[in-house]
Amino acid sequence: MNQPVELAALKKPLPEAFISPLKALFGDRMSTTQAMREHHGRDESSYDPMLPDAVIFVHTTEEVAAAVKLCGRHGVPVIAYGAGTSLEGHILALRGGLSIDLSQMNRVLAIDAADLTATVQPGVTRKQLNQEIKDTGLFFPIDPGADASLGGMAATRASGTNAVRYGTMRENTLALTVVTADGRIIKTGTRAKKSSAGYDLTRLFVGSEGTLGIITEVTVRLYPQPEAISAAICSFESAADAVNAVIQTIQMGVPVARVEFLDENGVKAINAHDNLNLIEKPLLLFEFHGSESGVQEQAKLVQEIAAEHHAAGFEWATRPEDRSRLWAARHNAYFALLQLRPGSRAISTDCCVPISRLAECILETKADLERNQIVYSIIGHVGDGNFHVQMLVDPNDAADIAKAEAVNSRMVTRAIEMDGTCTGEHGVGLHKMNFLVQEHGEDAIDTMRAIKHALDPGNILNPGKIIRW
Repeated sequence: MNQPVELAALKKPLPEAFISPLKALFGDRMSTTQAMREHHGRDESSYDPMLPDAVIFVHTTEEVAAAVKLCGRHGVPVIAYGAGTSLEGHILALRGGLSIDLSQMNRVLAIDAADLTATVQPGVTRKQLNQEIKDTGLFFPIDPGADASLGGMAATRASGTNAVRYGTMRENTLALTVVTADGRIIKTGTRAKKSSAGYDLTRLFVGSEGTLGIITEVTVRLYPQPEAISAAICSFESAADAVNAVIQTIQMGVPVARVEFLDENGVKAINAHDNLNLIEKPLLLFEFHGSESGVQEQAKLVQEIAAEHHAAGFEWATRPEDRSRLWAARHNAYFALLQLRPGSRAISTDCCVPISRLAECILETKADLERNQIVYSIIGHVGDGNFHVQMLVDPNDAADIAKAEAVNSRMVTRAIEMDGTCTGEHGVGLHKMNFLVQEHGEDAIDTMRAIKHALDPGNILNPGKIIRW
């Protein structure tokens, strides 16, 4: 549906001098079958599949280093693969090459409950980590929706529904083990809460999308499980009312743990997909964490704010199973929306603006979508100014795709003009490379390019992503 051609001419078959030692190293954990290559050549983006030439499954940091050294010796592109849930084409093999599947590096290496940290291999997923630490009274809060791997979450600087209270992977990653483009193994950071020791290499690799190194261990912050959790939903007459209620909540300093916005299209879609009976109007889904009295106080204040903005009353979900059902429906919204236009594919995009400009940005984007008669939904982690747009298009209709991409371009331009960003959490990948220039300017991009050239002079690490070589 959506196919960049910029690097296609650079794609070359793998040399036998590369294949033979790779087979010797990995044996039956190496595959060149069409099915395996197809699985590793697609993600959740709107792009057509772009297949690697070979796939390996690694078990140790040393194996990753050996494979990367071999790739460097033969100039073979190498793409790290986690759970395959990215939305902007991060893992697509523009130049073919080798896909390193890290999913079998899935051990929790250390849980340090006293220090509120855990160290994991990159294939550990967020659900797996929370399952393994549930008896410690701690939890890991970053929740991007999909059951993503922590290595991938660090590489894309993921966040999600809890970011308004707990932050993103940037704030919650303390240290990394990284394999560099020349096959060296480096460690960044420690388990200490802070450090002034040299360049902050941890933050350099967090969000680098596999273009500067391959993450093979991650040390993350953990948090005490809250004494009490309560969730509530409320509907509004308009999107403006809902978003303005959020803005006032944040500006008043109410420490909500989660606040999600779904427009009427999103509510309609999850009603059909998850057999719910929510009012099909713009909706806010809140979650409150804290002590019993603290949660009650937060909820009471938010309820008063919502009433000022014409909310249609709160519905409470205090039982864990009710909360889980609501959040599962929210996380299924992407797939639910696809049912509104059978045979379509979704162009999914996001942006993030200062909270004071959020209502304006959402409403102007919504009006643009309506003018262009696009089947869409707007869903957002609006507590931190981040919202997502899903546009359903006919994958065989170039004009339909172009119309949606034009809306996306105007949305991003609007966000940048409001001193926001082209992506709050999806990352850059392929889809947002031009917007990155628009946001930061050529001089800043040149600085990023200089870092890429210094750390990966052969341009073998996930080439063609984030910045142009």
